[in-house]
Amino acid sequence: MPIDESRPFQPINIAVLTISDTRGPGDDRSGDLLAARIADAGHTVADRRIAKDTVADILDVMATWVEHPEIDCIISTGGTGVTGRDVTPEAVEALCDKIIPGFGELFRWISFQSIGTSTIQSRAIAGVAQGTYIFALPGSTGAVRDGWDQILKLQLDNRHQPCNFVELMPRLTER
Repeated sequence: MPIDESRPFQPINIAVLTISDTRGPGDDRSGDLLAARIADAGHTVADRRIAKDTVADILDVMATWVEHPEIDCIISTGGTGVTGRDVTPEAVEALCDKIIPGFGELFRWISFQSIGTSTIQSRAIAGVAQGTYIFALPGSTGAVRDGWDQILKLQLDNRHQPCNFVELMPRLTER
């Protein structure tokens, strides 16, 4: 999957949301890892927050970011499992105009390489809400590494060939 070095890199603004009932700013390892990787790739961490595992709390943060014209993308970590408190996919589905099924499928395929059949417990999901990309990753640092390093770092780089999410951004709100 080549990067066309002849094209100038186009940084985007990415908001990071950690979804957890127990984590705070001092122990948000997955959020820290994700924010560091975003910055290392040359993008801007436009905002960063922690929300409780409720659809209302997740939607409150994500909907605010979707309305913000300077935020191009939201990446969340946590709340994608199958327990009663894991409601991130429900919040993302409620907010999005379009779901990107291939993201979750690809994430689980990549994750299978490191955690085997346990990947079936992940409900990683992605979509587009009013022209803003939303990607929901599981809450482990391993899941953040897999999702960022093997999918999002490439697809959020406008130089990635043969295509990428960034080049589609101007057309996301077409009707």
